[in-house]
Amino acid sequence: MKLNEIKIPYGAKKKKKRLGRGDGSGHGGTSTRGHKGHKARSGYRLSYNFEGGQMPLTRRLPKRGFTHIKKIKGEIVKLQDIENKFQEGEMVNLSLMKEKGLVRKGNFVKILGNGKLTKKLKIEAHSFSKKAKEKIEKAGGEVILLQRGK
Repeated sequence: MKLNEIKIPYGAKKKKKRLGRGDGSGHGGTSTRGHKGHKARSGYRLSYNFEGGQMPLTRRLPKRGFTHIKKIKGEIVKLQDIENKFQEGEMVNLSLMKEKGLVRKGNFVKILGNGKLTKKLKIEAHSFSKKAKEKIEKAGGEVILLQRGK
């Protein structure tokens, strides 16, 4: 096989339909547009959401609010709950918080500074409020920030 012998397969190359070139062409007269109606007129353009006269989807759906698909809803844990469930010097991580019923999934956990903290604890979470950080460090504990997805 040589480059000069390569040919397009039969039927791959079609001639353009020539409209309005007389009745002998097969596409004369109405030029395949039929008789009358808005589709037969020049300048006709169907709207992107036209559903054949049926009420379009964009008009059938309610127009209240919006929910983002990828939004991550965080779980909140209060310091008073950690104070009640954990012992002095313990490491507070996501798996232990799940065991003790403080969080359900643990995809994104934020610690809030509600309540008192008297125990020295190492706490792992994705986010901490300013008050929570202050109270943990004041009690002699340690704050460990986790990255999302861990």
